[in-house]
Amino acid sequence: MSSLPSEPQFERRQGERRKEERERIRQFEERIAGEQDERRRLALMLHDGALQALAGIALMLDAVDHAIAEGQTDDARRVLASAVAQQRATIQSLRDLSSSLEPVALRDQGFEPAVRELAERVGLDREVRVDVDVGPAEALAERAQVTFYQLFRVALNRAAERKPSRISITVADGADGDARLTVADDGHPERRQNGIEELEERARHLSGTVTVERDEAGTTITVVLPGYAARK
Repeated sequence: MSSLPSEPQFERRQGERRKEERERIRQFEERIAGEQDERRRLALMLHDGALQALAGIALMLDAVDHAIAEGQTDDARRVLASAVAQQRATIQSLRDLSSSLEPVALRDQGFEPAVRELAERVGLDREVRVDVDVGPAEALAERAQVTFYQLFRVALNRAAERKPSRISITVADGADGDARLTVADDGHPERRQNGIEELEERARHLSGTVTVERDEAGTTITVVLPGYAARK
């Protein structure tokens, strides 16, 4: 017949359960905060981007109508051409936003092919060598792959702007099931804080952390997602 746990053992077990419960609550609160940050970011992008652009297009079309009524056809054509250009730019911004929410390439091709395609496109456009080693990401949960892809896209474009000769992207397994994304380049050291803040906002959605190392050799950005958020 098994004996009941002693009072010290009972208290220790109770303490461990309370600690585990506090950790679950902390993880839940971090995810909620990350989701709120992401919704806030998307709302700001819509308000300051597409909605403002559409309002501007409406004003331009009103001006076209007025110019036609006044017989000023040359002015009408000029303003209409500007409206069409603005409309095309707005469509592209909405496509970019749609891709941010649900990357089509990631869904259709899988993580590694989608990353390689984007890396090749940026490499050709910016005339920079981009090395990719992201095989371990194929074993990650879909939410982690989407987050890494979004982070990779932002970090890659930021790195290309620093005029490097080489950019490397790696995904590796970390301790306790963590997943680690690293984007390193040999360009000018990153000085813009807003770019880092954007990465932090996106990583926070899955309780991720972002670290940045800068020196004369370039910039290395590392994003770590905890195992409970990264794994299936």
